[in-house]
Amino acid sequence: MPLLRSWRPPLPGIAEVLHARFEQHAYPMHAHDTWTVLLVDDGAVRYDLDRHERGAFGDLVTVLPPRIPHNGTSARPGGFRKRVLYLEENQLPVRLTGATIDTPAITDQPLHDTISRVHRLLRTPGETPLAEDLLTLALARLRTHLGDTADRRPPSRAAAVTLRDLLEEHIVDGLPLSTAAALLHFDPAHLVRSFRRAYGMTPHQYVVSRRVDVARRLILTGQPLRTVAAASGFHDQPHLNRHFKRILGVTPGRFTAGTSP
Repeated sequence: MPLLRSWRPPLPGIAEVLHARFEQHAYPMHAHDTWTVLLVDDGAVRYDLDRHERGAFGDLVTVLPPRIPHNGTSARPGGFRKRVLYLEENQLPVRLTGATIDTPAITDQPLHDTISRVHRLLRTPGETPLAEDLLTLALARLRTHLGDTADRRPPSRAAAVTLRDLLEEHIVDGLPLSTAAALLHFDPAHLVRSFRRAYGMTPHQYVVSRRVDVARRLILTGQPLRTVAAASGFHDQPHLNRHFKRILGVTPGRFTAGTSP
């Protein structure tokens, strides 16, 4: 029996996330109204796309365009395990359809790692904003592989500083990257690239670090940790604990014990 989990994450642009293992199932010819970004974690998939036989396996990133029929079956005994992002049609330019038909498989280990991390973050409560940052970078890298040259501006420190100042106004309530990009009139990928070049972290990683800073000040006032988590912008107390320990090396509870006179 197939093992399958499918859900729609709270991240604009992703219509569906699918994690599945198939031992015997073979997909017949079918089509989606989304872009398919496929990682095959175990085994290999043989599929037909536009009358050409293709394969997905190993560290390949496979991108299939909307409304182009394809099928899929295991290329080896034992089936296959895969993870898929189904992206809304507006997430990649329609002009790249031909390029993805010609070359659906991309060899790029950093790109594969980034998309894999997006999958992990989408399964972790409170980590959707970081997933948005990384997905934005991944899509920009995909567009480059597919020959899209619409936006190749070099990173800009001015853009990074402007974004940082805007984020500072929304440390606790948060600001989606897409909203920030619209307010600042920049392409989201340009903002993330510029921010990483200037500060060595993504915009949301910056926000999380500042939330930890807010939380430690609230802890010193004696507020309960559950209250601190909500007041500093974290999803819940475990979300606070995870990032607090990652940055400061101790849990909030140990930090509280260490601040007693």
